[in-house]
Amino acid sequence: MKKILLIIIFSISIIGSSYGASSYSGNGSSNYDKGASLIKKAKKLEKKDKIEKANKRYEKAFEYLIKSNKEIPNQPDTLNYLGYTSRKLGNFEIAEKYYLEGLKIKPDHNGINEYLGELYVKTKRINKAKERLAVLKDCNCEEYQELKELINNN
Repeated sequence: MKKILLIIIFSISIIGSSYGASSYSGNGSSNYDKGASLIKKAKKLEKKDKIEKANKRYEKAFEYLIKSNKEIPNQPDTLNYLGYTSRKLGNFEIAEKYYLEGLKIKPDHNGINEYLGELYVKTKRINKAKERLAVLKDCNCEEYQELKELINNN
């Protein structure tokens, strides 16, 4: 049931995002900011092995990010986090769609390239993960190092 709901939400958000783009205002209390804050909290909970609590944060973050994507469509950072929360909740197909949608807008987005690479590793598509790593090779960034380490350990 949860997967069906997420698929419906994903479809609605993609349809909504096709009606035009505007810029993210970054006012500090936006739905994007709320979602991003919940993701940070969820990551901390994951590190403490509190997976159920982390997943609840990811679910709530996803809801805020869907709202953000409806309000201000086609923002790569929002699409990245929609992909990230979907992936963390085990919805790999939906996650991949969000990541790819973000890359259409900003092909060199470090976060999307890293997280999509992580998804490819998780789904045993190492060659595709290496393609994402190649995009990051000149960024001199932690995203490159983290993805490289993950690929080398698999």
